[in-house]
Amino acid sequence: MLNSSLPQGSLGLADSRSGEHFFTAVAKTLDVAVIVLMLLVPTWVRAEAWPVRYTLALLAAITVFQVIAGILNLYRPWRGESISRQFFRVITVWVATIFLLLLLAYLLKETAGFSRLALTTWFVATPPLMIGWRMLARMALTRWFESSSSTRNVLVWGTGDIASELVRTLQDARNAGLHLVDHVEPTQDREAPAPRQAGEAATDKLAQPELLELQARRGDFSILYIVLGDGLKKHAAIDVIERLSDTTVSVYLVPDYFSTHLFHGRWSNLGGIPLVSVFDTPFWGADGWLKRIEDLALGSAILVLAALPMALIAAAVKLTSRGPILFRQRRYGIDGNEITVFKFRTMTVTEDGPNIRQAQRGDARFTPIGEFLRKYSLDELPQFINVIRGDMSIVGPRPHAVAHNEFYRSKVRGYMLRHKVKPGITGWAQINGWRGETDGLYKMQKRIEYDLWYIRNWSFWLDIRIILLTAVLGFAGPNAY
Repeated sequence: MLNSSLPQGSLGLADSRSGEHFFTAVAKTLDVAVIVLMLLVPTWVRAEAWPVRYTLALLAAITVFQVIAGILNLYRPWRGESISRQFFRVITVWVATIFLLLLLAYLLKETAGFSRLALTTWFVATPPLMIGWRMLARMALTRWFESSSSTRNVLVWGTGDIASELVRTLQDARNAGLHLVDHVEPTQDREAPAPRQAGEAATDKLAQPELLELQARRGDFSILYIVLGDGLKKHAAIDVIERLSDTTVSVYLVPDYFSTHLFHGRWSNLGGIPLVSVFDTPFWGADGWLKRIEDLALGSAILVLAALPMALIAAAVKLTSRGPILFRQRRYGIDGNEITVFKFRTMTVTEDGPNIRQAQRGDARFTPIGEFLRKYSLDELPQFINVIRGDMSIVGPRPHAVAHNEFYRSKVRGYMLRHKVKPGITGWAQINGWRGETDGLYKMQKRIEYDLWYIRNWSFWLDIRIILLTAVLGFAGPNAY
């Protein structure tokens, strides 16, 4: 999808700001109403008393919900945002709210003063109702856009992959009130394409900027996306912008060269100068906290469950070969900083120098149980300690030895971009079969391709999907040795 390669908001899919504050206020009011009703109704049905603590709980819930909603940008404009992502935000905000309320009630020792049935109903029923009114609102807005004059006509001017992707996105955005009327590819001379409507022969000699101005004044479109790149010269874009400054058309510039390299780009400004990130991490702000909470919660749970197996593996490693139980190796972490990664030792050597020979099938360096541990990735279990420490994440690009990093960074384009996030125990490349020995350059290229796809398309649910697939399929496979 286009939003994986362009900055959020860069396409102007959000409507004009005129009604945005009104709809935000309505959305906040409806959410507050749901929160209040879902505690009030079960209490009223059971004819229970309404103590002061219930009122305080409602005030706390509303306050916490609105604060977290602001952090996670729950009330951002709907245009251009998938319905699943919006629903995920609702659930995330409510779960975080409940967690903080329960923590507060526990610290204040007030948990016994509430009806368990009322609280359970409140906790469970609130998110479906919030999602429900959003579904109805989206359906109503879709019909309104399709049947009213509020739909805005869009014209795309440009060529290349990003222009084609933009056109496809707009064609799927009818429920957002956007209607693509034309995609015009830039001409290299002053001759404009033949007129599309009868009776307009007088325009057949107009230059393309002049024709776009004529169409804008005629009301053929109200939004123009100018895709910058090799197919559209800067002076032509400036000419059109100057011409349309005397119209009411909204104009957006779309940088074409971001289509292949942009990592979760964001618009920002420095002293009033607009900036857009090209290489960036997806884990800024709330998403970063969400990722860290995911790692701490799941990592701690897995360490507890794996404590006994890890103890047995440690004893087996010690009893079957000489050397330390854990193998420590320098690898690159986030931003290319060196970290020390822990593994159960599976070889008779502990190489960590400038030249490291990768493990091969039937490698003579394996300890008696080393090949078994590697085949089922049991040697990776100590890396959950790295996760708790914050060096690694459960899901992310697999870390490579420093020597291998230095070798491949000059041979694989974009190799170091995988270090914009923390390395992981499992990853998108691994569950798709790109793991093990990289005895051909193409294998590392495919691994990096999958790693970069993960970074561009990261979401909480993608992490959960990868973790579940890892749990079901495991790491075992033809390349596991």
